[in-house]
Amino acid sequence: MSGRSQLVVLVVIAAIALAGSRAASIGSAVTWREPIEVASGAAFRGPWRMNDSVFDFVDDPTVAIDNRGQVGVVWADHSRKDIFFQRYGPDGKAQLDAPVNVSRSPRIFSWLPRLVLPVNEPMAVYILWQEIVFSGGSHGGDIFFARSVDGGRSFNGPVNLSNSPAGDGKGRLSVEHWHNGSLDLVQGPSGHLHVAWTEYEGRLWYRRSTDGGGSFSKPLLVAGGEGAKPARGPALAVGDRGTVYMAWTVGEDPAAGIRMVRSTNGGQSFGEPRIVTPSRAHGDAPKMAVDSRGTVHLVYAENPTGPSGRYPVLYTRRAEGAQAFEAPRTISALPGVQPVGAGFPALGLDGADRLHVVWELFPAGTGRPRGLGMTTSTDGGATFTAASIVPGTGDPRDGFNGSQQGLLMRKLAVNASGAIAVVNSTFQADGGSRVRLFRGQLEEASR
Repeated sequence: MSGRSQLVVLVVIAAIALAGSRAASIGSAVTWREPIEVASGAAFRGPWRMNDSVFDFVDDPTVAIDNRGQVGVVWADHSRKDIFFQRYGPDGKAQLDAPVNVSRSPRIFSWLPRLVLPVNEPMAVYILWQEIVFSGGSHGGDIFFARSVDGGRSFNGPVNLSNSPAGDGKGRLSVEHWHNGSLDLVQGPSGHLHVAWTEYEGRLWYRRSTDGGGSFSKPLLVAGGEGAKPARGPALAVGDRGTVYMAWTVGEDPAAGIRMVRSTNGGQSFGEPRIVTPSRAHGDAPKMAVDSRGTVHLVYAENPTGPSGRYPVLYTRRAEGAQAFEAPRTISALPGVQPVGAGFPALGLDGADRLHVVWELFPAGTGRPRGLGMTTSTDGGATFTAASIVPGTGDPRDGFNGSQQGLLMRKLAVNASGAIAVVNSTFQADGGSRVRLFRGQLEEASR
């Protein structure tokens, strides 16, 4: 990039950040605390040579928050090729003397984790991630799981849940283009764990555990296979009555709508997939939540020109008993600036059915995201606050957002009282990499 182009990008990012701060003051219902630096490192990425690649940076954070305000963060340290966990108290202080190595496979890259802190099991921690195991297929990847019963101070030996040569964890757009991190982990009200992932070859798989991760059901094929479009970016949600929902999109299709299935028997079987966002546009990276009334809330990115270019983030919902989702609405437009690309949203729901959405921002002139956008609904999705920047993200000096392995992530968590936790990683070549935690709370006036 030329010096002039870099200057234009910096000016655009600064304008977005200024507009976002103004929007936060007039529209956002969230009060933010000072960011916490979770991890830092160098910022070097050598050429891809499979597990012999020389990578030296921190990246791939995900977050969870329990109803006591305890926050867990998991991330990848690529210099060590492992996944690490740290827990923070409501006061923001780290509760473990040092980050705990979860994956313990220093010869194999581990990245793009998911995390659950159970509501009713204060000492349990559940972590899912993608391990780049090469076992004979065209792509490397397997899905691993580990659990802790002592608050994250130690973890059991990782368990391979996929154990196949099919490139598990890949979310394929085309033969040449895919995102890693095509996996998900959630816990339902019953305490059961639900896992989903896709493979480069295109199939979508599901497993569940009814004993806190001690054992899992056999892999269940949900979609994909011979002649089908490759599944990509699965997202799971579980309602109060135990209904399990799964949404995803597909690759090799410039007009891919969001697919959805549900299980009314706790994940033992699923119905037939339905396209719930029929459109000629390309829908991508869905996230779901189910509120106390049984309404299914869905956010995703959609681009009318296909799987490249500039996306907005859309929101839609389906009330319990309704036959279809409402007409989707764009919720990512930032006031006061030229249109900015958005994508790869995350969705959180608190105990009062208030919604929070966070997404990656793609300023004009940048190929990678810089900063995170956010909006909130305090009326169950009827209206949303003006979109704004998550304070502390988008600083041009930090470089671009992670993840460099793929943007199918979960960067947002919300607890029952409306406490918010957001994580982000940044990479500035020759300037360093960082993982930071941003904590917020809905203002009392919005309750």
